[in-house]
Amino acid sequence: MSITLHEVGITPLIRALHNLSSLLDKAEQHADQHKLEPQQLLSARLYEDMYPLTAQVQRASDTAKATASRLSAVAAPAFSDDETSFDELQARINKTIVFLESIPADAVNGQEDRVITMKLRGEERSMSAREYLLVFGLPNFFFHITTAYDILRHQGVKLGKMDFLGL
Repeated sequence: MSITLHEVGITPLIRALHNLSSLLDKAEQHADQHKLEPQQLLSARLYEDMYPLTAQVQRASDTAKATASRLSAVAAPAFSDDETSFDELQARINKTIVFLESIPADAVNGQEDRVITMKLRGEERSMSAREYLLVFGLPNFFFHITTAYDILRHQGVKLGKMDFLGL
């Protein structure tokens, strides 16, 4: 059995963004039920030098767009990083999903060995598309999804592993 770069790369990005959207729905319901200002959750962070929830969602979106763009050579849309509400974050997630769904499988599949060059911490790094996806794109994306989940759990939102997995 073979699996394509599109199936390994684009498909899990879309699924995880849908799951993130569900997490935000539960967070908004939690705020309503407990009479919390939404900003309390939106600005929450795990540690003072870490991004707050809003930025974690923005970085997950940016990483998904960049990963898809680098794998496919299709330019990603730019978003302004000015979301301040659950509705605005949901709109950003939806726009990201629309972009990912627009990436044709044939623009990604067969590109496993194409060289991707990017700057990391001011230094140029080159790697194959396969290596980029497996050691940078997906891990970086899931770091931000996981951190958003952890922030919400830390704030008392009733979430479990199945919420993260979307099952």
